[in-house]
Amino acid sequence: QVQLVESGGGLVQPGGSLRLSCTASGSIFSINAMGWYRQAPGKQRELVARITSGGSTNYADSVKGRFTISRDNAKNTVYLQMNSLKPEDTAVYYCNADLYYNAYFRRQYWGQGTQVTVSS
Repeated sequence: QVQLVESGGGLVQPGGSLRLSCTASGSIFSINAMGWYRQAPGKQRELVARITSGGSTNYADSVKGRFTISRDNAKNTVYLQMNSLKPEDTAVYYCNADLYYNAYFRRQYWGQGTQVTVSS
């Protein structure tokens, strides 16, 4: 079994910052990529940012220049630094890991989600 545990969500004023963390634990052989998705009420889940084991990153256009994803491979942890937050960033943020749980089988795992609310 693999677990993803997220932390760092909360309420912040527009223009503020938050840092999300997600740690993967359990039966992990190797991790290809980790990322963050978000889902606002009434909307589909969307990719926010993703980082590969080699450090390549990609971001949603709406967060480029404001959010930064990083990763500590030794700790199986991914971070999302969110600056200049806007009300439209309000959503439940989900951590995702694309990993091998043994030498042959690969699948994706999801965290339980953490609420980010941007409001004055």
